[in-house]
Amino acid sequence: MSLDKIIWAVAFLAAIVFAFVTFEYGALILALLGLASGFFVKGDHRKALILAAIFLIGGGSMALGSIPAVGEYLNAIFANYGAVLGAASLMVIVMATVERLIPGASE
Repeated sequence: MSLDKIIWAVAFLAAIVFAFVTFEYGALILALLGLASGFFVKGDHRKALILAAIFLIGGGSMALGSIPAVGEYLNAIFANYGAVLGAASLMVIVMATVERLIPGASE
């Protein structure tokens, strides 16, 4: 398994864990994992990542709340994962900007 897949898996697992466990630095950990994950996103997946982040942050993470017993946990998991995708999107945006401004930066 490659490093980028490991980081994405750890980020998703952290989103799940922090839905059940309150930790003072949970949001920071999710943001750092998102930034690290975003570093490995290649050009053909960048648009999909940004769209997924917009959807989850914009309220899509709350779509499962009406499911009895597990809805609130699913909402929390996808809200946390939305935070990861938001941070990854920021990294993608910064990398795209650097690639446009600095010749040869994408190599």
